[in-house]
Amino acid sequence: MQASDIMTTDVVSVRPDATVFEAATLLTRHHVSGIPVVDDSGAVVGILSEGDLLHRVETGTGKPQRSWLGEFLHSTRKLASEYLKENAVKVRDLMTSNVIYVSPQAELSEIADLLERHHIKRVPVLDQGKLVGIVSRANLIRALASAAQPDPAAVASDEAIQREVLHALDGHRWAMATENVVVKEGIVHLWGTVNSEEERKAILVAAGRVAGVKGVEDHLGYPVVFSPM
Repeated sequence: MQASDIMTTDVVSVRPDATVFEAATLLTRHHVSGIPVVDDSGAVVGILSEGDLLHRVETGTGKPQRSWLGEFLHSTRKLASEYLKENAVKVRDLMTSNVIYVSPQAELSEIADLLERHHIKRVPVLDQGKLVGIVSRANLIRALASAAQPDPAAVASDEAIQREVLHALDGHRWAMATENVVVKEGIVHLWGTVNSEEERKAILVAAGRVAGVKGVEDHLGYPVVFSPM
């Protein structure tokens, strides 16, 4: 799936010269946690999120005055940035201007990596520099909710299931110590050694996702450690 398959196309945006009060009203009215900032030409020039409006003098949530030592230990750039977050009235003065974006053809795996790597909740979708949509974490969760689930009633031979389980485990370092896979009447029996519960769970999940599997029997164990005499 691509960005174009799940993106929200009815995007709420705000202009750089709008006030933070207007932006806060948009966030509240449309139940979103962030909005792109778009100039007169339709180009995205920034992103404004709830986090940018978290500490404000109007609500008494500004950060307390630092001691002289605290002021000294922080760069003037950081101190000025904090002041802007708390006091700026125009969106352009506190928006995030370094915009991370994707194309409509971006794969969902790429988008998920971007959101996780940059610790962000949404990413604009641009086509030839113009805003055409936005993909948020919520869009990805909705895509998961609507994804086709394995058919528990699917019928496959034990030989076919065994082959697919081995294929599912192949290439994963955490499954290298899986010594034997036996399938009887759709039930997968797994033998081998693991070094952690995470490895055990990953192997069981990989086997359980194969179409036609009716159950998984865990015979995995930890390596035997011999103590010196």
